[in-house]
Amino acid sequence: MHEQLSDTSPQPLKAMLKPFCIVVVFGIALAYIEAAVVVYLRTIFHPAGFTFPLTEFGISPLWERLLLTETGREAATLVVIFTASWLFGRNLQQRFAFFLTIFAVWDIFYYIWLKVLIDWPGSIMDWDILFLIPTVWAGPVLAPILISFTLLIFAVILLYRSCRAGILRPTPIDWLVFILAALLVVTSFCIAGLHAAEPDFKSHFHWLLFTAGPLSAIVLFTKCLLKSKCPLQSASQKTKGRF
Repeated sequence: MHEQLSDTSPQPLKAMLKPFCIVVVFGIALAYIEAAVVVYLRTIFHPAGFTFPLTEFGISPLWERLLLTETGREAATLVVIFTASWLFGRNLQQRFAFFLTIFAVWDIFYYIWLKVLIDWPGSIMDWDILFLIPTVWAGPVLAPILISFTLLIFAVILLYRSCRAGILRPTPIDWLVFILAALLVVTSFCIAGLHAAEPDFKSHFHWLLFTAGPLSAIVLFTKCLLKSKCPLQSASQKTKGRF
């Protein structure tokens, strides 16, 4: 019981800054590892340059073998991110926030490192293979970057609130809507991925479907923030009311 109480107790904002910075550095380093692997894969499979449509994607025995290996590596990367966030956080809210932080920083700096290493992407509208679980995800680079910045903002707000003992408490309905918002984004990427080898690949990324995901998540997150007042803030308001 004492351990549970200490896990949810507030901590100074400066004390949170140190693990947050370490987590950011961790995400940047993880992004370099990811970018380095992609540099090797593109050298093997796209010596003439990585361009869409991917007409040769997955058609050779070597492709099939390395795609399975790459899928396993992506799953292992998610485990690494989850493990690091669990170790850094003191409660579920902090752990979730650190997971969002690492994921967002990893994704943003992945493209920064690719730009440094191979001068790609040439534009934020260039297309990329984004993920392979459970199927191929594809879309313009701008899309995952927008998602990552949104997640990073969510994470910073959650961590700030945890320093003020302000635990966000979404209802089961709220969680369901959050999951549906994430599924909208994933679906938009997977639909595009199914057509990554076709000449009209760009027409299969539905911006309206994609945008509905983060917008609904932002609206719901804001609603949860407004409903869940920080205890310290509430206490100070009560104190002011007495004088």
